[in-house]
Amino acid sequence: MKFKAFVTDNGVNLLEKRFLPVLEKTGKSCHLYLTRDHALFLHNLLNGDGVHSVAQFRKEALFHDYRISSNNDDRIAFALDLSLLLRALRSAVAIASEYSASSSTATRLEIKLVKKLSPNSTQSMPFLTLETRGYKSAVIQDIPISKPLSRAQVTELQNALDSAQDLPPTLVQVPDSNQLLNLVDRMKQVGDVVNVFISKHGDLSVQVSTTLISLGAEFRRLVVIGEQTNAPSEDQNVSAQTRSSRSISRGDGQSVQVSVKHFAKSLQCHLARPDCAFYGIGPQGSCLTVIFQFFIPGTRETDKSISLHCRLPVLDSGSG
Repeated sequence: MKFKAFVTDNGVNLLEKRFLPVLEKTGKSCHLYLTRDHALFLHNLLNGDGVHSVAQFRKEALFHDYRISSNNDDRIAFALDLSLLLRALRSAVAIASEYSASSSTATRLEIKLVKKLSPNSTQSMPFLTLETRGYKSAVIQDIPISKPLSRAQVTELQNALDSAQDLPPTLVQVPDSNQLLNLVDRMKQVGDVVNVFISKHGDLSVQVSTTLISLGAEFRRLVVIGEQTNAPSEDQNVSAQTRSSRSISRGDGQSVQVSVKHFAKSLQCHLARPDCAFYGIGPQGSCLTVIFQFFIPGTRETDKSISLHCRLPVLDSGSG
């Protein structure tokens, strides 16, 4: 199997400044899954623990002169340490800056899969290599990776990815995530479990409760995508708790309980600077899904070359 490509300036910016720092907060290790058309960073898709995270890029968003081949339909996947990749990328950026300051020749950043003998070993090991090329020299950085996944494992990963793409029947758009980010920091001091309620008429509430204290927030009349209903007039002047209870009883709302820690990790994705976020609950309360939308700069048109979403495992199906 072979893979090599040159990372574009836009690709360096997307990875170094926006996505890798965020993905590292989700989990230090992930799978990098390369296909003919996409590069994907996948967290926890092959196990049930932790936040399931999918960051997908069309190859043109990150690379040029992209070449991949394998006997598994040109698909390659392996696990790697994101902190090592981020450190190598930042180092490459610094080296490129030094080159550009002393030469008018543009530097090129090549990324490729190689096998090398590691120190004190007689067996070659796989590495993801970053090579920064200047006019007269090159700096090579080797990032150790896992043995590439077998055909069966790649098929399992692809099936898990296909399942992770299923959308909840109702999604609500949260326009201002700063309020949630500020709230979740206080939630950590109160409890470990957050109750999330979403209705088909655009209500979202999050709440952490103990016997002594309750902390939460309610967002109403949000934009709804998918299945939606009109809010009953009799629910306008009642408490958020009463409103959610009635909605669940009618079948037009659901609630789930998720880890505050997982909820906080999903909110960290806002550091990748998405333009908006959508929240939804899977069928039968299977998970809490958060989808981040990116616009083409200067427009309100979705940038289809980038996608990012998380699925949070449910601790208790709540009700609905």
